Amino acid sequence: MNHTTRFAPSPTGYLHLGHAYAALFARARGSRFLLRLEDIDAGRCRPEYAEAILEDLAWLGIRWDGPVRVQSAHAAEHRAALQRLRPFLYPCFCTRADIAAAAAAPHGPAGPVYPGTCRGLSAAEAAERIAAGIPHAWRLDVARAMQGLPPLSFHELGQGRLPCDPLAVGDVVLARKDAGLSYHLCVVVDDAAQGVTLVTRGEDLQPATAIHRLLQELLGLPEPLYAHHRLILDAAGRRLAKRDRAATLRDLRAAGLSPADVLALLPPWQPSPLPSARSSA
Repeated sequence: MNHTTRFAPSPTGYLHLGHAYAALFARARGSRFLLRLEDIDAGRCRPEYAEAILEDLAWLGIRWDGPVRVQSAHAAEHRAALQRLRPFLYPCFCTRADIAAAAAAPHGPAGPVYPGTCRGLSAAEAAERIAAGIPHAWRLDVARAMQGLPPLSFHELGQGRLPCDPLAVGDVVLARKDAGLSYHLCVVVDDAAQGVTLVTRGEDLQPATAIHRLLQELLGLPEPLYAHHRLILDAAGRRLAKRDRAATLRDLRAAGLSPADVLALLPPWQPSPLPSARSSA
C-alpha cells in the first residue's frame, strides 16, 4: 500500500543525527513524503532554525513532496478544532510547581499524570479566576470525553492492533492562554489536513498515541497507521536532544564530514526486506 508520511521537526534548534534518522525512516516508508515545521512554540522557535532545517535536509539529499506546511500559518484550523472540543475542556490554574508538589499524583507512561485538581471547580469559581486574570490552561477531561466510545486501539506496523488507554496519560493540556495551542491538538489536525496515512516518530512518543487516537475519534478524523522507531543515543546511552547540545548536522559538516559520512553513522532506516520464497521454505 502506498503511504503518505511526514517529517515534522520544530525549529527550536539545529538538526542532529536523531532528526536525520527520523527523516530517512519516514521517507523510506512513504511513496509521498511531506515536510512540516511545527513552530507553535513562539518563545523558542526561530526563523534561522527553520531555514537551517531546509538547508540541512537538502545537504543530506533528503527531498520532500509539495510545499512545506508551516504549522503557525494554520492557527485558525487548530482553533476551530479546539472549539469543537469545548464540551470536554475545563480551565486549569495549576502551575508546574503545583503539579510537582502533588505527591499523590500517579505516573503514567509519559510521566506524571495530572491529578485533576481543577477538574472539580464550579463554573462560577472558574469564571471568577479567569476574570481575575489568573493564568490558566485548557485541559481535556479524558474520562468525560471517552464516555460512549468503544475501547481505543491503534495499528503499529509490524505488530498489528495494540490497545491504548488515554486515562493512563491523563487530562492533557490542549491550550494555554499565554502559549497557544498544544502539540497534541495541532499534530492531529495537521496530519489529517495533509492526508498523512502513516505517522512515523520516535518510540518515546508512542504513549501519546492514546491521546491522539482519542482526539481523532472526537473530531471525526481518519486514523493513520503508526510506526515508532528506535531512538539514536549518544555515547552515554542518552537520547540525542537539543537541550543537551547534541552535536548537530552543522557541527559534523563543519568538522569535514560529507553527507555520506553522516549517513554512515546511522543505523539502518530502510524497512527490512521481505523473505524470499526460497529462504522462507
